[in-house]
Amino acid sequence: MDSETIRSRWRRPVFLGVVAVIVCATLWLSQAVMFPFVMALVLAYLLTPAVAWAERRRVPRAAAIIGVYLMGILALAFFVRASSPRLVSEVQRLRDEFPSLLSEAKESWIPWLEARLAEIGLRDVDLSGKANDKIAELRMWLTQNPAEVYKMGKNIVAGVSRGIFLSFITLMLAAYIMLTRERIVGFFRLLVRPSARDDYDHLLIRIDRGLSGVVRGQLIICLINGVLSAIGFAMVGLKYWPVLALVAAVLSLIPIFGSIISTIPAVAIGLTQGLGTAVFVLVWIVGIHQLEANLLNPKIMGDAAKLHPVLVVFSLLAGEHLFGVVGALLAVPCMSIAKSLFIHFLQAANAGDPELQGDCLTGPPSNL
Repeated sequence: MDSETIRSRWRRPVFLGVVAVIVCATLWLSQAVMFPFVMALVLAYLLTPAVAWAERRRVPRAAAIIGVYLMGILALAFFVRASSPRLVSEVQRLRDEFPSLLSEAKESWIPWLEARLAEIGLRDVDLSGKANDKIAELRMWLTQNPAEVYKMGKNIVAGVSRGIFLSFITLMLAAYIMLTRERIVGFFRLLVRPSARDDYDHLLIRIDRGLSGVVRGQLIICLINGVLSAIGFAMVGLKYWPVLALVAAVLSLIPIFGSIISTIPAVAIGLTQGLGTAVFVLVWIVGIHQLEANLLNPKIMGDAAKLHPVLVVFSLLAGEHLFGVVGALLAVPCMSIAKSLFIHFLQAANAGDPELQGDCLTGPPSNL
């Protein structure tokens, strides 16, 4: 083999490797501004099936994208219109009762907690005094630092404005991605050797099948969590139960840990109605958490994403340990992609061995 042949064989891999390093370095340096791009990619992936459905009915793609956006906005507006009267009344009620809740905390909860601590030998714990000192310090700080308070308010307004701006940017980017999706997929397809492009297409189909299952499974879990929370909170007559059930449903987007986070406001409000109410709410949420961790996530997510329940639990625990809440949120999608890549390359490795042609892992995607 002459030197020219060797150079021509290695020219493409070297070029793609250098480009990959440059792209990865650019993304790493630009990570502070990557959030709207990542969210746009996720939004485009979620909305593409609806756009494709409209296109199959001979609706132009641009009109289909606008229509899907309008339908989403109308659905959100309908939900807000239907739920806002109850939510607003509950929030106003909470605002009006907040001073009395603070007084009850100082007069009832803190003395009760101090008595329990005294029973176990901690008699020198002055929770009432510490709470009063902290409240006095906060009031003094607010009166002595008006510039800092103004700065905090300014930062809040700036954060809200930035959030609105990023939302519009995300919607615009997602529309461009959906509008040019064939060109985007085709560009990456050109990076693959012609002889391997059919395998590349099959890999994309496999990954898409797994990720769509993850989305379906998580939405089902959110619905079940919200419904069960609403049933339990309504049974015990918990104040503001529609708001708390909605919070529980939204926070369940965070696997396992969302149920824990939603416990705090529900139990705190339950304490205002009595210890029995708070205990019931706590036990009910713990039961939902156990159901979600031990059955819903492994079973529903595993079946939807074609992942073994053991792999689902492992990915959730490993993701949370390594990257916190974000890791837990992305753990199952990443495991689904890793599983698709594993089976794809195992299929390619077994292709040349006649004895492995009938291997179960080289057939259709299984619940590995």
